[in-house]
Amino acid sequence: MTDLGDFARLVPAERGLCVLSTLRGDGSIQSSVVNAGVTAHPVTGRAVVALVAMGGSRKLANLRNRPRATIVVRAGGQWVAAEGPVQLIGPEDPAPGVDAEGVRLLLRAVFTAAGGVHDDWSTYDSVMAQERRTAVLIDPDRVYSNG
Repeated sequence: MTDLGDFARLVPAERGLCVLSTLRGDGSIQSSVVNAGVTAHPVTGRAVVALVAMGGSRKLANLRNRPRATIVVRAGGQWVAAEGPVQLIGPEDPAPGVDAEGVRLLLRAVFTAAGGVHDDWSTYDSVMAQERRTAVLIDPDRVYSNG
């Protein structure tokens, strides 16, 4: 049985590089390469696949209108896909129980879950705020792989 643990185990192999697919308004699929990892949801504590998206990005527009996504991580010939509903948490997408400090800490948690390291967190926080970055949290109802 494939689960988010399998997804998390593949993340370090490619430094969190994944393919995220969202649905456009015309029904076609938009895919992009992102850095993602598995972390705890800031309110529920459930394990989710998470990434950080730049404010104003097409993927955020798609997810605001159709909050569902599929994300695939791969390492060599092994891959794991997770698909399900999405919650956005950021400056344009407030969430009950997550204040501005919670957003700042969530963006850091997502970055590190995707394998990121930073030697100047205050600069990181400043850039995230300036770029209106948003956490994308996928709570998968389906996880599957080729394994």
